[in-house]
Amino acid sequence: MTETIPGPAYRIKTLRLVVRCWHPADAPLMKAALDVNIDHLLPFLPWAIGEPQTLQQKIERIRDWRSKFDSNLDFYYGIFNHDETQVVGGTGLHTTLNETVREMGYWIHRDYVRQGYATEMGAALTRIAFMVDHVERMEIRCDVANAKSAGVARKLGYTLDARLRSREHALDGTLHDEYLFSMLYNEFEGSPAAKLSANTIAYDAMGRCLI
Repeated sequence: MTETIPGPAYRIKTLRLVVRCWHPADAPLMKAALDVNIDHLLPFLPWAIGEPQTLQQKIERIRDWRSKFDSNLDFYYGIFNHDETQVVGGTGLHTTLNETVREMGYWIHRDYVRQGYATEMGAALTRIAFMVDHVERMEIRCDVANAKSAGVARKLGYTLDARLRSREHALDGTLHDEYLFSMLYNEFEGSPAAKLSANTIAYDAMGRCLI
């Protein structure tokens, strides 16, 4: 009898990227990446107002994320180049609503934008969510002014469900509209995300192959 290996996926490999669970030892790389990307991130990611943080603060943040990851409560991933010497960005499969839904958020280092990395990563995580985590629905939300994030959702084949009015707080305190994109489990197989992630490989915490 073949043993079924459950998720979550701790390590994911695509053609150009390694997307994996953060480890406290990644704190220097994370800090180096975020310190030079504050202005790049602030327009659409209000959490960046808390940057820069100290190295110890980064370690504690990662420890918190890792604790949630290991407990199947929430799933934060780092996006790295193939030799894992550079943080390309950050992402997550977040349990915002319930266990049958994942919300994917992402940011990409300013030196790596417009090279298809967000789309490559997004396709891989969409596959993981449906094929490993067995969710029923994936969501991507973004500020309506964030054309790049909305473009990634559309390239992956997500459907624009709604424009949610006055949903996101901007840095100046004003409320911005937010796009809600989604993909259902039965839509994945025929989607661009499925085609783009066909060569994705994923491993569990023991390094056993999941897909």
